[in-house]
Amino acid sequence: MSDRILQQIQSLQFKDQETANKLLKEFLNTNLPLKIKEVKVRPLAVSLNSINGFLTTEDEEKLFFKTHIEPQSIIHEYYNSSILAEAGYPVIQPIYSSTEWGKQLLIYRFFDSPSLFNVVRDLEVGNRNDGEKIISIQRKADQDLWQIYLQTLEFLEAEKHTSAPVHQLFYHRLTGGRFHNFYKGINLLLPEMEINFDGLSEMKWIINGVKYQHTLGELVELATDNLNPSKNSIPSIIGHGDAHNGNVFYDEEKENLIYFDPAFAGRHSPFLDLTKPLFHNVFAIWMYYPEEISRNLSIKWEIKNDTVILEHDFIPHQVRIEILRSKLELVLKPLLSELQTRNWLPERWREDLKLALFCCPFLTMNLSDRKKFNPQISLLGLATSVCMGSSSVGKEKSLLDSEIDKIL
Repeated sequence: MSDRILQQIQSLQFKDQETANKLLKEFLNTNLPLKIKEVKVRPLAVSLNSINGFLTTEDEEKLFFKTHIEPQSIIHEYYNSSILAEAGYPVIQPIYSSTEWGKQLLIYRFFDSPSLFNVVRDLEVGNRNDGEKIISIQRKADQDLWQIYLQTLEFLEAEKHTSAPVHQLFYHRLTGGRFHNFYKGINLLLPEMEINFDGLSEMKWIINGVKYQHTLGELVELATDNLNPSKNSIPSIIGHGDAHNGNVFYDEEKENLIYFDPAFAGRHSPFLDLTKPLFHNVFAIWMYYPEEISRNLSIKWEIKNDTVILEHDFIPHQVRIEILRSKLELVLKPLLSELQTRNWLPERWREDLKLALFCCPFLTMNLSDRKKFNPQISLLGLATSVCMGSSSVGKEKSLLDSEIDKIL
C-alpha cells in the first residue's frame, strides 16, 4: 500500500488543518478497528516527516496518535515498540499499533508531558531558566542509555543488520530516490545566485575559516558506499533509532525522560543510533524555524577556484552544546572504549558516524525547496551538511570535530 494519503495529510496540516483532520478521520475509520468521532492534527515545527495530534472516540475517550511519513520507503514494517521496553528503555507504550507501510500509526492514551524539543526551545528563547536542571536530567538519561547499550551489545551479521528499519533514515534516503529527487540537476536559489547542484557538488568548501576535505558529491558517494548495511558485520545494540528531542518527553513530576514514537527501533549500529540526537538536538534549529533564524543570520559567500568560501554567524545555543557534550562524553566515549576492549571497534567509525550525520541536514528536508527554505537557509543547510560529513583539514576545526576530539 502506498503512503500517499498520509503524505498528503502531513503537508496539509500546516496550511489546511480542517481538510487534514477530515482526511485523517476517514483514513482512520477505514483502516483501523476504532470508531473515531473527532481528529485534531497538531502541526509542530518538529514534525518534519510526521503527523501527530489527538483523537476522540465515539465513547468520548481522548487519545494521542503519531505516525512517521517516509516516501519511497524500502523498509515496509515499523514500530517495534516492545523491543525497547524489553531492553529497559523508559518508553511510552501504545494501546494500538499499525505497522504496515502506508498505515503505520501508533495510538496512545492521552498524556500531557512536554517534549524535550519544546523544553530546550523554551530555554533557548528565555521562556524557562532551569537549564542546569535539564542538563543534569539529560546526563542521567545518557548514563542510563549507555548501560542499555552495554547490556544489549552484540556482534551482528550484515545480513540481519540490512533489514533494520533505521537504514531508512540514512542509506535508503540516499539510494531510494530522495537524493535524486531533491538535488540531481536541480537549480538551487542561493543568496544572490542561482546555481545547479551538479556543479556545486564538485566544489570544495571553506566555512568560517575551516577547510573541509570533501565536496558534496564526494560525501554522497562515500555515504552511499560506507553506510551500505549489506557490506559488513557490525557491533550492534537495541536502540530507538530516531531519538531526537521531538521523540523524547520530559516528565516534570518524576524529573526523567521518556522515549516515544519507536518507528525505527530495533537492533542496529550504535553509531547510527546516536546520529539523529547528535544532529537534530544540537545543530538543526534552522531546519525547524527557518524564517526566524534567517532574520538574525549573517551569511556571506563567494566561489573562488572551484571552492565555496563562506562565513556565517550561526552558533548553537549553549544548552544545545551541553547536550552534545553529554552524548559524546557519557555514551560515545564509553562505547568506543568498550568496543576497543572487545576488538570490535570499526576502523572507520568516525568517518561512518560523520557520513550518517551528513544525511541529516542533507536529506531530512529538501534544501532546494524554495517554498520551505529561503536562499540564506538553503546555503546554511548545505554548509552544515559539509560540516557534519567532511573532515576538517588543518589546525582549525569545526565545532563537531573539536568536541569529538575532546573525548578521544
